Amino acid sequence: MRKVSLVLFGAMLGAGTATVATQTHLLSSTSAVAASAETYRQLSLFGDVFEKIRTDYVEKPDEGKLIEAAVNGMLTSLDPHSSYMDAKSFRDMQVQTKGEFGGLGIEVTMEDGLIKVVTPIDDTPAARAGLLANDIITQIDGDQVQGLTLNQAVDKMRGPVNSPVKLKITRKEAKDPLEVTLNRDLIRIKPVRSRTEGGDIGYIRLTQFNEQTYDGLKAAVDKLSTELPGDKLKGFVIDLRNNPGGLLDQAVMVSDAFLDRGEIVSTRGRNPDETQRFSAKSGDLTKGKPIVVLVNGGSASASEIVAGALQDHKRATVLGTRSFGKGSVQSIIPLGGNGALRLTTARYYTPSGRSIQAKGIEPDQEVLQDVPDELKGKDETKGEAGLKGHLKQKDTEERGGSSAYVPPDPAKDKQLLAAVDFLHGVQKGAANTAKSTDKPTDTKPN
Repeated sequence: MRKVSLVLFGAMLGAGTATVATQTHLLSSTSAVAASAETYRQLSLFGDVFEKIRTDYVEKPDEGKLIEAAVNGMLTSLDPHSSYMDAKSFRDMQVQTKGEFGGLGIEVTMEDGLIKVVTPIDDTPAARAGLLANDIITQIDGDQVQGLTLNQAVDKMRGPVNSPVKLKITRKEAKDPLEVTLNRDLIRIKPVRSRTEGGDIGYIRLTQFNEQTYDGLKAAVDKLSTELPGDKLKGFVIDLRNNPGGLLDQAVMVSDAFLDRGEIVSTRGRNPDETQRFSAKSGDLTKGKPIVVLVNGGSASASEIVAGALQDHKRATVLGTRSFGKGSVQSIIPLGGNGALRLTTARYYTPSGRSIQAKGIEPDQEVLQDVPDELKGKDETKGEAGLKGHLKQKDTEERGGSSAYVPPDPAKDKQLLAAVDFLHGVQKGAANTAKSTDKPTDTKPN
């Protein structure tokens, strides 16, 4: 979501494009004036409607909210990913992309209208105070939690570093409710988790692309390479399942971590003189170890950039189910103290020139999970193609969403097991260990 500028036409159009553009400029001055007059007429209509609502609506309206609703309506009419963020939403988005904030260090979810602790994060105020998974938070600073949304409860628990917050908690093992007072601390969201798998495979899960992602990936690769030195380490599984994306520059850096050279992604907008191409620098963190990338219907945006780059360069085998299909880039445009615009400014393309908009990344090997009966039919995402008003692809068949289910027990995770089996069967010199070439054949913590 970094601000980017892009090109609509490729170099193939050459000088012909400049000629057409010049002619259009010479012939369109009259129509431009007419268009401008029509635009101002429509703006005058908006002013008339606003004034009528302001003076005659049955109850006195909040004029600021009327303006915000009108702006947001204009943006959401463009595509599902363009929107207006008020000042608070903008701050929340900055917290999410920065990956750190003042809080308690617990991941929470809502269950039956109650706020339930999923897990305390190590070395945080919540962990030090002894909060446990499955604890139910009933009060925050004396206020009842029931009736609040998950976001509202999270907002109440976040705050300035070193400021106190009092929680009332019910726990199955405890007869009476527990009351604890914690001092908020600087909490860093860890978007990277890693472990060894099968005794000789490095497993790395990326949960989002925030400002901490590349550093977390590098640390994970270094740690696993130390734990499994030399030939003992057979390869890496990079798990991008249910990763909704995030920052474009982090997607580029993560892709670059596994590539020695070649294009990673290009972004193209509507102006023919503004294209951006991002290329890999020399150096592969894994020193050429085989890689399997896991994707599913919840892998979107920045996750798809990484999967597409490694797939096009034959640097990794992509395994799982078809990804979400979000092939557009949003720029965040601050509006002073009035929030910001999230505006779709470009489409992105994989190194081979593929746009995956409303189509997704097709895995090299499709592996379906065994979905529990109670979740069947509920495990599939709509995908980009299922979103109302999504950007269309000309002359391209759109594809819907796929399953986003991941079993909580790794022993029952058929996609992960298939990835480990694949890496155990990889022979030296296999296609997915080939070096990239210049011409290749995207819970609530608090």
